[in-house]
Amino acid sequence: MSGHENPWRTVSSRRVYENPWIKVREDQVIRPDGQPGIYGVVEFQNRAVGVLPVEDDGSVWLVGQHRYPLNVYSWEMPEGGCPAGESPEEAVLRELKEETGITCNRLELVSTCHLSNSVSDEVAYIYRATGLTHGESQPEGSERLDVRRVSWEEAWRRYREGEITDSMTVVAILEEAVRRLEGER
Repeated sequence: MSGHENPWRTVSSRRVYENPWIKVREDQVIRPDGQPGIYGVVEFQNRAVGVLPVEDDGSVWLVGQHRYPLNVYSWEMPEGGCPAGESPEEAVLRELKEETGITCNRLELVSTCHLSNSVSDEVAYIYRATGLTHGESQPEGSERLDVRRVSWEEAWRRYREGEITDSMTVVAILEEAVRRLEGER
């Protein structure tokens, strides 16, 4: 499905903001219609990682926390950033342990996706963890987390009723639903 020509032309680019997590640039462009325009792009310093921990009985673990940009409380799977020099697998195992205290015997990549490709270059790696062992969580200072084990039915209901809106968690839940429809666990 590739092979399409890029209809955009970049005339110039300038960095307008940078911090340890993101860079923002503004490009002067020639749009696909041939007219001049601007395009703002958020470049992420880290890749995103997330993992849906699934127990032998099919229940899953979710993490609740307040999300500053939206000013809402969000239920989602354990997630975090993957800096350069760390593999997505290493990062997601670290985040799983930090946020929930859980370690796993099996880690499976279920999806790779771009989270907001109209304005950012952020790529996400979404995993499923099984063979879980429980220990002490060690959240970062910027996190106040509520960790809960919920039945699959409750997780599915929360997604269907719009209580789970985090894009990575939505992808993980849909992947899990497909797996269950196909008779796997």
